[in-house]
Amino acid sequence: MNKKAIINQIKAKKSFLCVGLDTDINKIPQHLLKEDDPVFVFNKAIIDATTEYAVAYKPNTAFYEVYGAKGWTSLQKTVDYIKQRYPDIFVIADAKRGDIGNTSANYARAFFETLKADAITVAPYMGIDSVEPFLGFDDKWVILLALTSNKGSKDFQYLNADGREMYKNVLMKSQEWADENKMMYVVGATHPEELGEIRAMLPNHFFLVPGVGAQGGDLQAVARYGLNGHVGLLVNSSRGIIYASNGADFAERAAEEAYKLQKQMEELLKSNNLI
Repeated sequence: MNKKAIINQIKAKKSFLCVGLDTDINKIPQHLLKEDDPVFVFNKAIIDATTEYAVAYKPNTAFYEVYGAKGWTSLQKTVDYIKQRYPDIFVIADAKRGDIGNTSANYARAFFETLKADAITVAPYMGIDSVEPFLGFDDKWVILLALTSNKGSKDFQYLNADGREMYKNVLMKSQEWADENKMMYVVGATHPEELGEIRAMLPNHFFLVPGVGAQGGDLQAVARYGLNGHVGLLVNSSRGIIYASNGADFAERAAEEAYKLQKQMEELLKSNNLI
């Protein structure tokens, strides 16, 4: 999926919402456990209920890989369902891969050719040879970890080298690897002022912004610091949507929470003359 297609969907839905499919079998409604594949049944219901309001879905692969082959099957069925039923939706494999070149090449094939995701999150620590294999696919995206929303982000990402924090060095160096048509960045919602600095450094890139909702990030602040002329944001919410209820009404409640965020996003887009 190219950049124009993402922007068109954002404008059509008046939303820049990404729903995180961090599906934990211990948290889904108990009545689904009688199904042959409860994780897929849960995901399918969440997708059908929220697709009117979401432009992207982001399955975190750890929640599937933990169950081995069965978990990968649930993940593959989920992505296949989105691609077949809602082909305009952007699918992000939140896998946080990154290894030496030949290993990354196989990771890239696994997620882009086999799973058929549109994007994958990648860790930049090992440098260009660990990232470059992911960049060789048409209309596929690398979403590079830049400044994450977790508390431990301060352990390394803020370390100062030559007068510039490490995450800024990552941002600047990676500009040599790909442009805004192949690379996005993860920038946590819990760092809104830094998000403004990053936007000034990278005016044209898309940012994937986790941390709104359960992790305490503020959507208004994210929009104030992060929006650009073509929106440039995919804001993720996971637990706040998919676990809005653990009863029979789980899908309806998920839709309600997604709708609330979409309406807030619509107002932000209007107030910034983006729709």
